[in-house]
Amino acid sequence: MSELIPADIDKLKDWRFEIDFEEIAWAIFDREGESMNSLGRRPTEELAAIVAKVEDAAEKGEVRGLILISGKENFIAGADIREFDTFDTDQDVEDALNATIGLFDRIENLRVPVIAAINGFCLGGGLELAMACHYRIATREEGTRLGFPEVKLGIFPGLNGTVRSIELAGAMDAMGIMLTGRMVRPGPARAMGIVDQLVPTHHRLRWAARKAVLQKRKSKGAPWWKKLMRKAPIRDILAKQMRKKTAEKVREEHYPAPFRLIDLFAKFGDSRRRMKPAETTAFAPLMTSDTARNLRRVFRLTEMLKNEVPKDAFKPQRVHVVGAGTMGGDIAAWCVVCGMQASLQDLSEEQLDKALARAKKLFKQRLRTKPAVDAAMARLIADKDGKHVSRADVIIEAIVEKLEIKQKVFADLEAKMKPGAILATNTSSLQIEDIAKPLKDPGRLIGLHFFNPVPQLPLVEVIMGVGTREEDVRKGCSFVTAIRKFPLIVKSCPGFLVNRVLAPYMLDGVRRYQEGEPREKIDQAALKFGMPMGPLELSDVVGLDICKHVAETLNIGPVEDSELDRLVKNGKLGKKTGEGFYVWDKGKPKRQQATFDQDDLEVLGSDLVKPMLDECERALAERIVESADHVDAGVIFGTGFAPFRGGPLHYRKQQKGETAKAV
Repeated sequence: MSELIPADIDKLKDWRFEIDFEEIAWAIFDREGESMNSLGRRPTEELAAIVAKVEDAAEKGEVRGLILISGKENFIAGADIREFDTFDTDQDVEDALNATIGLFDRIENLRVPVIAAINGFCLGGGLELAMACHYRIATREEGTRLGFPEVKLGIFPGLNGTVRSIELAGAMDAMGIMLTGRMVRPGPARAMGIVDQLVPTHHRLRWAARKAVLQKRKSKGAPWWKKLMRKAPIRDILAKQMRKKTAEKVREEHYPAPFRLIDLFAKFGDSRRRMKPAETTAFAPLMTSDTARNLRRVFRLTEMLKNEVPKDAFKPQRVHVVGAGTMGGDIAAWCVVCGMQASLQDLSEEQLDKALARAKKLFKQRLRTKPAVDAAMARLIADKDGKHVSRADVIIEAIVEKLEIKQKVFADLEAKMKPGAILATNTSSLQIEDIAKPLKDPGRLIGLHFFNPVPQLPLVEVIMGVGTREEDVRKGCSFVTAIRKFPLIVKSCPGFLVNRVLAPYMLDGVRRYQEGEPREKIDQAALKFGMPMGPLELSDVVGLDICKHVAETLNIGPVEDSELDRLVKNGKLGKKTGEGFYVWDKGKPKRQQATFDQDDLEVLGSDLVKPMLDECERALAERIVESADHVDAGVIFGTGFAPFRGGPLHYRKQQKGETAKAV
């Protein structure tokens, strides 16, 4: 679409419009049939009708200002990603962008004050709209977040958000949030200059916005010293630093968007007139790229996993974890970070003390303020004797992987737990139905398989054994989403999904090393493909004893007398002992400096992931998870499989398609 066709102001579906007794115009965004506001074609066309009405009224002196506010819990979560795939060419993208940019410019140029009243999420295109307003007020409430997540979709802000954010917050802060995609809390947003005013709660928002209109408030923009950073040669120095830091996190060949954003700033950061059209020109090819299409697919996979939760979702408040080792302690601590109360049971006082100390470090990292950390520590209860079992909504066992011991623990827990509570094991290798055999009600036991480190990895496999009740599995999914993770329903089988497909990748790397392939070449090839870590380094991080156990459990290749077996017998278990395939120093592997042919690395990288892809296809054929999309989601979020490739089965399908075309 090259231009917006304004909707009929009297037949709005996504907005409500009114002019009150003080001649203040209110545009209330409440998208029809949606739980969250997003900017799509119809909402934008309706906003165009509202802006036309206010322009006319302002010209006649019949309106004193315009307030944009949400009728939902969140302001605007961004653009409607569902519409992105309708753009086939760069020109399609540019036409759509220019139409909306023109509308935002009209908002910016209105003769009366325009106020954005923000509560909840104000992200992406929603923040770009807010920045086109003259003044921004946000609530201090916990759920309020602002940011530009576009880089996670293979693009950057394309509605002149690059220009306006730099003008408001300065180059360092604006480029920082655009390059990382991180969400910003209200306080830091105010300090940056993205927000002009804060109010305590959403109940004060309307009053504050009304007052801002009557007082004709307008944002001051970035201070003079921040404006200096847009000028050469300071801008050139900043751009160089940004490239270096970005390259430390992602490869340009895999994720070009942040690098194109830096280029845009480096060339045009001191000129609004030149940067606005340059932003559109740089944005369009990113939007139509395979990387962006695949990252949009990954976003849809996250939505698919969230939809595993029933609408009348189980809402747990108290969690009891048995086992205060690394996994158990971290599971309990993460539940507390997410607002729950957690009791942690272990026979060892020493283990409990270690878990509490580790939890406090996590709370300081995530919650930051002393009152929040103190409150979290109060919600994490050392419970040596298991007195809190009867009060828990969720009970998770995370002890040693020995069937008889787990069975005894669960028999004791079943007798004490309340009706309706979730009963779960964090086992990584035992069958759910085997653990459940001695229970009076074996159908209630589910698996909740977390991955280490718990605070960082977003996936939890929700394991359904033979005879496990669907209702309890869905309640498990509700719990997983309540602690801000993605639930993947998996049938009980050796290795479940993630370990099952990851093990062949790791062990093939070990095999190649044993056969003489240079260690650094193997891991560099995996990184070039897009994996977060090479198979040998990953083996060291997981622990070579655990790798050996998994290989034996899954019956993968000859383990006896292998290099892996030799290292384990010599006590060289990887990172935790300081030596495995690598020697580890201060938590990092000591690598030999080596350069390899890039084409060779590319071929080797594709070969390294082949065993993983083969196992994904076998898992799908055995219906370990529901669909190919579920396989892709599990492997992306459970192993870090290159997101820009869209998932292992999606990648293989694309490769087969390209081969067919070549033939």
